[in-house]
Amino acid sequence: MNTQNMGPLTRLIMSDAGGRRLMLVLLALAVVVPFCNLMFPDDSFFHVSTYTMTLLGKYLCFALLAIAVDLIWGYCGILSLGHGAFFALGGYAMGMYLMRQIGDRGVYGNPVLPDFMVFLNWQELPWYWFGFDQFWFAMLMVLLAPGILAFVFGFLAFRSRVTGVYLSIITQALTYALLLAFFRNDMGFGGNNGLTDFKDILGFSLQSDGTRSALFVASVLALILGYLISRFIVMSKLGRVLVAIRDSESRARFLGYRVEYYKLFVFVVSSMLAGVAGALYVPQVGIINPGEFAPINSIEIIIWVAVGGRGSLYGAVIGAVLVNYAKTYFTGAFAELWLFMLGGLFVLTTLYLPKGVVGLWAQIKQKQWLSKKPDAGAPVSEQESLS
Repeated sequence: MNTQNMGPLTRLIMSDAGGRRLMLVLLALAVVVPFCNLMFPDDSFFHVSTYTMTLLGKYLCFALLAIAVDLIWGYCGILSLGHGAFFALGGYAMGMYLMRQIGDRGVYGNPVLPDFMVFLNWQELPWYWFGFDQFWFAMLMVLLAPGILAFVFGFLAFRSRVTGVYLSIITQALTYALLLAFFRNDMGFGGNNGLTDFKDILGFSLQSDGTRSALFVASVLALILGYLISRFIVMSKLGRVLVAIRDSESRARFLGYRVEYYKLFVFVVSSMLAGVAGALYVPQVGIINPGEFAPINSIEIIIWVAVGGRGSLYGAVIGAVLVNYAKTYFTGAFAELWLFMLGGLFVLTTLYLPKGVVGLWAQIKQKQWLSKKPDAGAPVSEQESLS
């Protein structure tokens, strides 16, 4: 297909068969799921429950988070074991906005201070809560909070040429440090209980099916936009440099590229995508607490990407949905065994599916082609050899 006369967005989509199928499925879900939730009665076969829609919305947020990780790990070789921190920071920014919307409807009826601050005898709102009564400011913080942290952390780490397992360890130390900090009551973020009891968003009740449907559609659109941004990056000249850095950082540096700048840019973009995922996650699940900073959450993200297929953006989406669906099912059926099953899944994927689920079909086709290939030692006719 000739794509020379097409626009940049069209060329981007037409050159990605897997991505096209993914976006078609997502757009279909954005229409069908809310329609079936709002238009059909609860006892109808076609009705999609609010619980199911919320669960699917949560999976979509995780899929966007998986894309953010795949962007830096699959295409730049940065194995971050702390991306859950950026996800949680975006979630806290949204949670702070939702808490400010409660007003005097809280348990203690204070129009300014959230309930946990009244309980702890805080006399005034901390300065870092100012502005979160405005939606636009909260959305700005959803991007800036993880973005600034990623910039400062990445600048120091990449300038010092920290790579490999050492970088993975310090990213995990980062999220663990934030976990301990946010557990403290005097931090002003709700301590162990976090932020919860949200009432509405933009004046719409979070308990209504219409608002839940809108959040689901927003999650779909954010995932599509995040995918397109990531796809644009990896298909550009910048993306080729990122792959070169992944394959041989020393050679890329020898060729004159300022490797730390490329890595810093993609690390910041990835953190912002993770922050958006966290911001959409919080109003759908109704709570954000320091548990989201737990290092195990960041490790799970790596498993999603590995299962789906590292270096394949749509594979990261598939892996996130598959693993989280399995988690939902098996934590109910085999709660005590789930972590062992998750570890086993990662080991099996590493040993037998190095390219993840999306690479399985390619492996099968390659085996079929090799089985049909004539034996190199078998005699061939003169005509066959000439052809």
